[in-house]
Amino acid sequence: MVFHKCNCRIGPSVLASDMSCLASETQRVVDAGADYVHLDVMDGHFVPNITMGAPVIKCLRKHSKAFFDLHMMVSKPEQWVDDMADAGGDQFTFHLESTADPMALIRQIRAKNMKVGVAIKPNTPAESVEYLVPHVDMVLVMTVEPGFGGQKFMAHMMPKVEHLRTKFPEMDIEVDGGVGVGATIDACAKAGANMIVAGSSVYNAADPAAVIRQLRESVERYGNGKEPTA
Repeated sequence: MVFHKCNCRIGPSVLASDMSCLASETQRVVDAGADYVHLDVMDGHFVPNITMGAPVIKCLRKHSKAFFDLHMMVSKPEQWVDDMADAGGDQFTFHLESTADPMALIRQIRAKNMKVGVAIKPNTPAESVEYLVPHVDMVLVMTVEPGFGGQKFMAHMMPKVEHLRTKFPEMDIEVDGGVGVGATIDACAKAGANMIVAGSSVYNAADPAAVIRQLRESVERYGNGKEPTA
């Protein structure tokens, strides 16, 4: 079991919300105890789907003070840094696979006063991102193929989380895709993830606050140096 010293944070993915009511849906999960909101930006090129862009995020920012983690599932992420900063993004999470010069992109994001996340797809090995860890705030290990919500959780991604946690005990590690109450969150927590993106499991719940609380309890049970309880 891998323990870590990072705070647990739960970030519902608005992709699973009723996006015709994006402001109220965002506030609903914040009121239920979410620590941040995860905004999936898809361009139809890097992934085969299109969601939202800077104009939508800018409008949402007018109605929300939540921390916006922008998951940039886009080709040429460099061209969107200025727009996303202007829209009110707090963290710009790019895919390692989408850029030829990650370090230049990181400097560009920092210059716009946003935090930096780097994501890796299921077929990308954890080792490929290690050299960037000193320069970013978070690593996102995808637990589904990026591009669509509602996919089945890939348990075989957990060794990547555990590998990164073992090497970087104080780094924020996020997981995204198919995570909910029960076996999936426990697997993520045991591997060492401390930032949890949950979509359908939160937004489709009769009691989102209870789901967020249970997700948090699992991470806190297995992380932060605490022995698991019965």
